[in-house]
Amino acid sequence: MKLLTRYLAKEIYASVALVFATLIMLFAFLDFIHELSVMGHGQYSLKYVLLFVVLTIPGHIYELFPVAVLVGTIFALVQLAAHSELTIFRASGVSSGQMLGALCKIALPLIVLSFVSGELIAPPSERMAQKLRLKVQNSAVSLQAFRSGVWVKDERNFVNVKSVLPDTSLSGIAIYSFDETFHLQKIISADSASYLKPGNWLLEGVVETRFDKLGVTTHASQSQQWGSALTPGIMSVMLVVPEQMSAYDLYKYAAHLKENKQKSARYEIAMWNKLVYPFALLVMMVLALPFASYQRRSGGVSVMVFLGIVLGLLFHFVGRLFASLGALNDWQPLFSATAMTGLFLLLAVAMLWRVEKR
Repeated sequence: MKLLTRYLAKEIYASVALVFATLIMLFAFLDFIHELSVMGHGQYSLKYVLLFVVLTIPGHIYELFPVAVLVGTIFALVQLAAHSELTIFRASGVSSGQMLGALCKIALPLIVLSFVSGELIAPPSERMAQKLRLKVQNSAVSLQAFRSGVWVKDERNFVNVKSVLPDTSLSGIAIYSFDETFHLQKIISADSASYLKPGNWLLEGVVETRFDKLGVTTHASQSQQWGSALTPGIMSVMLVVPEQMSAYDLYKYAAHLKENKQKSARYEIAMWNKLVYPFALLVMMVLALPFASYQRRSGGVSVMVFLGIVLGLLFHFVGRLFASLGALNDWQPLFSATAMTGLFLLLAVAMLWRVEKR
């Protein structure tokens, strides 16, 4: 049985690597084409475009894991079936249960690799990519995050933002304005800010403190417009997308939102997705096993691979749809995150049962 497991692992890993290479090249090419449309903005030259594309690859690897594992495993098993190798395994006394056990062992390294990629590699790489693009496209604006919040340099203004909300509105803003000689002119504090149009924000709950030769004056108002080069796109760079955060950071941020009586469903769903996602790879391998039995009756390797691609994309996009619907309708986060994995597991069990029944 150990020999069988090693042989299957060799074939499956090679097929998964081939599928990964194909998908990553495709997605990297699409990213490159997309970035060419904004090349030339600021200092965003070809070398920065290429660096940006490279930095986004780890995120694509993590997202495409289930699709690559499903298609790669189907390809490997169908090839073995086409050469009658699976028939030889069965004739040697290998049962379906033993095949499943071998696939579980083969899936373990992929599960670990997926978890490490999603927790330690993809989030910082994606953040670096977004910061790189912001820096070279908007030389007048720079951002930095500290415990005191996000600090933004906007020409001669220094802006401190306590938090950037998911709708890209801001809360807890302090704007420090300096003159040409770097003397502090005024401080504007606001409870919140929402984007109106390019170059303008609407501040609410405003207190403005001015410093001049006559002394210090303070003025309060309910709202005030603020002209700035900042945009929601720039600020969203500092707002890490939930799907790109680690499970631990999602847990802490969801707890923070609950303490402040804010909606945390999107972050809780993303957290459970992070925890369940690696085990979806095992489900994909189980789902791939019945395809080897259908191979002869269904027309060959190409048809099986095509069906695998369709199922993989269905898992990816419908899973995102479930997560979005769960966040909008306040569904139970664990259900929203595990619905597609559960459905695919039921599909795999049903297909295996049908194969064994025949």
